[in-house]
Amino acid sequence: MSEMTDRFEMVAAGFDQTVRAVPPQRWTAQSPCQGWTARDVVGHVVRNYRSIAAEAAGDEAAGDEAAGDEVGEMGPDEDPVEAWSGAYARMRELARDPEVLARSVPGPGGPTPLEQALGTLISMDTHVHKWDLARAVGGDETLDPEVVALTLQMLEPIDDMIRRPGVFGPRLEPPAGADAQTRMLYFLGRRA
Repeated sequence: MSEMTDRFEMVAAGFDQTVRAVPPQRWTAQSPCQGWTARDVVGHVVRNYRSIAAEAAGDEAAGDEAAGDEVGEMGPDEDPVEAWSGAYARMRELARDPEVLARSVPGPGGPTPLEQALGTLISMDTHVHKWDLARAVGGDETLDPEVVALTLQMLEPIDDMIRRPGVFGPRLEPPAGADAQTRMLYFLGRRA
């Protein structure tokens, strides 16, 4: 294991815990992400994991989006806990294979080795969406301070790029004296 895969495992395990704690009646609760329910938040993370796993494993379906759906899209009848469990297990399996970890996967800055993607972009995205899911369903909203710092370190320099539609909402001004987690959430357009 490396620092990157250790970070991924810690973050994904936290998301797993949050997913498993969602009461069945809360899957339709509105999340802080405009237009997304709690189920949609999990669906987004599942799609990302499935898509990246398919790329890293060299699955033929990875580049085939001709059917109109994105690779890895969670089906309307899929149980979100089961969908997440499968996507998480697959990514954990790939994260244990040094050959696969060295393979490049698509990233916003271009091809990136899976190991680096797991420890940076995937960890950051999963961590932020852990908060979104917890906020939607009344779960534990506490985030890891080191991943919060990494998220700000990665995203502040590309502030303009992340404000595109479908990425992050407008940056908000945090309250005076806000802690690092609150500052990060406001930076990403979320009110804590």
